[in-house]
Amino acid sequence: MNSKYDLIVCGGGFAGAAAAVAAARNGVKVLLIEKSGFLGGAAGNCQVNPFMPYYTKINGKKTDLSAGIFSEILEQLSALGGLHKNGGTFSEEILKLILDRMTSDTGVTVLFHSYITEVIKEDGKICAVSCANKSGIQTFYADFFIDATGDADVAALAGCPFRVGRDSDNLCQPMTLCFRLANVDVDKVFSTHKEINDVYKMKLKNGELKNPREDVLYMRHMANDILHLNSTRVIRKSPVDAFDLSDAEREAREQVFELYTLLKENCEGFENAVLLASGPEIGVRESRMIDGLYMLTSDDLKACTKFEDGIAACNYDIDIHNPDGSGTSHYYFAEGTYYTIPYRCLVPRRTDNLLVAGRCISGTHEAQASYRIMPVCCTLGEAAGIAAAVALEDGCGAADVNTEKLRNLLKKNGAFI
Repeated sequence: MNSKYDLIVCGGGFAGAAAAVAAARNGVKVLLIEKSGFLGGAAGNCQVNPFMPYYTKINGKKTDLSAGIFSEILEQLSALGGLHKNGGTFSEEILKLILDRMTSDTGVTVLFHSYITEVIKEDGKICAVSCANKSGIQTFYADFFIDATGDADVAALAGCPFRVGRDSDNLCQPMTLCFRLANVDVDKVFSTHKEINDVYKMKLKNGELKNPREDVLYMRHMANDILHLNSTRVIRKSPVDAFDLSDAEREAREQVFELYTLLKENCEGFENAVLLASGPEIGVRESRMIDGLYMLTSDDLKACTKFEDGIAACNYDIDIHNPDGSGTSHYYFAEGTYYTIPYRCLVPRRTDNLLVAGRCISGTHEAQASYRIMPVCCTLGEAAGIAAAVALEDGCGAADVNTEKLRNLLKKNGAFI
């Protein structure tokens, strides 16, 4: 196996997979390193589903703000029977297959079951990364790197400055373990939403629940008799502390069983329910965020700012799950409005040949609560992949990428910016 590549992408979620494919389509020799045994990130690792809204109406016409490679993924999901008629719920199993095919078709080398353990730098540049896997410790070299780990692992190991959580106390949005119940009368459950939450809130008020979340949140699944629940809440734990993360997994499983028991014993539609599965790992909304060349703020979002170097668009609400307990706050964008994310947010400080893509780009706690969703992460990854190709072609560092050239290539590929 080769040890030298043009580009190494670390992390194979939506951001990393899109980055790898986009770069390879532009003639770049790419290695994609992923910790799990499949691509798709939180969709498969954490059973995060459905896609949060990635569109709006402009002049009365539905417009996808997350387009480009993400649109290709949607089209293939639909063609293979992996996209629900509601347009948001999807099959993560078919998604895994699609991303396998996209990386194979573009010549991306994929390495699964590998954790990044070390970043090797020389003169302000990364020259190699090491990872641990079944072969032991392996080191791979490249001219350029993209951190799509979600937690900014590569940037942190490279010594790039970063922040964790909100400024006041460094607490992150809660972690959530998604889970699924089978043999559920799903239509009945949706018609009795108020009654279900009345029962839950009564139990919560009486101190009978460990889960601090304020209500029960659930969604449809691809199968008619399966209910998908995104309703556990683990607070005051750091996603980048190994012991906190381990404790969070255990706490979340207790909450899963607590919710399952509550619903089965008290609510219509759950009489025959079976606890089917939980995500292989707990879902993380927020952890490290780099200090990039620009820090996106909630003021930028609320002003619907369109940046000259904008490389992704979004109007998902500023959706903040209370890091300290119950409650979820929202700021909704008016129909037809959106903001863009500047390329500078992908460029970390102190490392010349590294870009960051996904939820760990440079933004505040409040701003990140909007752009953290999977469709936007996909568009950020595509932009990073093309930017890497431009940097390699032009022989420049990440900070000096010609953003007009980058934006033109994104538009050519169908991106909305």
